[in-house]
Amino acid sequence: MRFNQGKSAFLSGWMSLLLLSACVSTEPRELVPTISQSPEQIVLAGDGGASEPEVDFGLTATVNESDSLTNISVLPGIRVRSVSNGGPADRAGIRAGDVILSIDGLPSNQPDILDLLVLETTDNRRFEFEVRRNTTVFQATVAVQPIRNETLPPVELYRTDPVLLRAGFTTEHLSGRSGEPLTGARIVRIFDQSPLLMAGLLEDDVVVAVDELSIGSAQGLVTMISSNYQAGDRVNLQFLRRGELMNEDLRLWHPGTRLSELSIWPLFSYESSLSPDQTRLRVGDLILFSLFQYQRTGPEREYSVLGIFRAASGFGELVEE
Repeated sequence: MRFNQGKSAFLSGWMSLLLLSACVSTEPRELVPTISQSPEQIVLAGDGGASEPEVDFGLTATVNESDSLTNISVLPGIRVRSVSNGGPADRAGIRAGDVILSIDGLPSNQPDILDLLVLETTDNRRFEFEVRRNTTVFQATVAVQPIRNETLPPVELYRTDPVLLRAGFTTEHLSGRSGEPLTGARIVRIFDQSPLLMAGLLEDDVVVAVDELSIGSAQGLVTMISSNYQAGDRVNLQFLRRGELMNEDLRLWHPGTRLSELSIWPLFSYESSLSPDQTRLRVGDLILFSLFQYQRTGPEREYSVLGIFRAASGFGELVEE
C-alpha cells in the first residue's frame, strides 16, 4: 500500500511538473487589416469637363537610322515604328518601316514634328505625307479629326467599413417620433462575411446608434467602429426599419484563432506565427540540441536530427537569365 501511495505521489508530482512547464498560446487565424479613415468631408480628385481637342495620326516614329549594322548613320526623314490598325496613317497606306520625308512640303527629320502638329491642329484637316518605302517615294494623304475627350467628375457612392462591419453606408437625415432631426447611416451594400447578415440586418435599414451612442453620419459610424472596437467585440446596433426602431446585438467580424504556441518541456515545443510566416517544432529539447527539429520560414524548410543530420528544401536559387 505504501508502495502504491509513493508511486501515485511520484506520478502526481511528475504530472504537476509537466503542467507547470506547459505553455499554450493562440493568435488570430489571419492578420486583421488596418484601414485609414476618410475625413467627414473629402474632395475627390478630378474636376471633369472637356479636354482640349487633340488629333491622332495613328503612328509612332523615330529618327531614321541606316539599316547597316557596320555603318550606322542618320538619314533624312523619320522612320515609322508602328501604325495603329484602322487609324489615319493606316487608312492612308503608311506601314511600319516607311520613312516620312516631309509633311505638307516641310522636311520632317525629327519625330517631334508630329507632336507639334498634334498641338496645333484643332480642326478637321488633311496632311500630305511624302513617304519613302525602300527606294520608292509616294504621297499619302492623312486625314485627321480632332477628338475632344469628355470626362465626368467622380461621384461618391458610400462610406465603407471593409473589415469589422463589411458593409457600405450613406448618410441619411430623418425625423424622430417627436419631429426632432435624426441622422443615421443607411445600409446600401453588404459584403460577404458581414456580421450584419448574421444579425439579420438588411439593406435600407438605417443605423442610428451603436451601444446607445449616436453616430452622426455614415463616416461617423465607420470611424466609431474602427476606433472604439476590436475584431470579435460584441456591439448593439439601434436601427430603423420601415420607420420602426429596432435593436440587434451582433459580434463584429473576427478572423478566428489558431494555435501559435504549445510546449511541454522537455518533451516537445511548437511555435507558429503569421508575421513573420514561420513554424518551428522541437521534439526532445535537450537545451544544447534537440532529438528532432523542424523549421519552416515561408517556403523554406529545414530538418535536423540530433543536431547532426540536416536537410533543407524550398530554398530559392539565383539563376542568370
